[in-house]
Amino acid sequence: MTGFARLLVSAATAALLAAPAFAADVTLRIHTLVQSPHPYNDIADYMKEQLEAQSDGRIEVRVFNAGQLGQDPAVMSEMSLGTIDLMVSTTSNAVQQVPEYAIFTMPYIFDSMDKMKAVLAPDQPIFEHFEQVYEERGLGLKLLALGASGTRNVATDGVAVNGPGDLKGLKMRTPPTPMDAAVWSALEMLPVTVSWGELYAAMQTGVAQAMESSLPGYDGSKLYEVAPNLALTGHTIQVNHTSMSQVSWDRLPEDLRKLVWDVAQDANHHGIDMAKKYDSELVDGLVSEHDVAVTRPDKQAFIAILEPVQEQLAQDLDLVEEYQIIKSAASD
Repeated sequence: MTGFARLLVSAATAALLAAPAFAADVTLRIHTLVQSPHPYNDIADYMKEQLEAQSDGRIEVRVFNAGQLGQDPAVMSEMSLGTIDLMVSTTSNAVQQVPEYAIFTMPYIFDSMDKMKAVLAPDQPIFEHFEQVYEERGLGLKLLALGASGTRNVATDGVAVNGPGDLKGLKMRTPPTPMDAAVWSALEMLPVTVSWGELYAAMQTGVAQAMESSLPGYDGSKLYEVAPNLALTGHTIQVNHTSMSQVSWDRLPEDLRKLVWDVAQDANHHGIDMAKKYDSELVDGLVSEHDVAVTRPDKQAFIAILEPVQEQLAQDLDLVEEYQIIKSAASD
């Protein structure tokens, strides 16, 4: 080795020894089930950006979207062990572990995302109630935020929906929640339980003939290809939860816990803003770019059928406490 080469090696070695260690103290893995554009991914990306920046590199965040880490029920089980740290997803997919979450699929219980945002805030009774539910059920999870991620609407493979009568007899895809099955049965549909990851194939093969979802979910997962008739029923406003593994939470020092909590709140508000944006913009794009046929049924026709069964649904599904808390808060 020449003297010059030795000098370069020595200089490089000295630079490496002198360089500060940039490895993060904590690495957090965030799961979402959906493809972008979607508020869940917007929330996850916001958390990554802000946690890494505000922690001065002490936290590294890795986002795994589109179900890369599995379906929601399996992910929640993994989180109880601390092998996955965070998730942002719909409460509908968590009802196996948190049956009380079924209340959020009750039709027409909220009339706007702004009202829902106020009712679901961390200092409000329903949030505190679900914090207690998490603890009592021994989930091994910590609830960080509840948010709104857009209106849910009906789409079908071959029927234009202008009113409740057009849905009669159709096989309706539902997640594994008794509330969903009861709601669509009230409209004389035939509920078929299908996971979100299998929905495209179910619509494509005729296992289901109708589905309902948020507009970002419908667009991001290209469901317009198999359900090109979109009816803007707005029957529910989708509620999402940001939850963290209790194991992962307990590992954090106090200052990083506060940072994660604060950023989760800000990210949740960002997600709600993005949901409003998607709801206002996506329909035009679906029509112009994907030839989706859009109908705007009179919501009052659906409300006339579904609103009167709310109280009975709450009783039948053992959700009276949750129903009363929400109705009381929503009426303030």
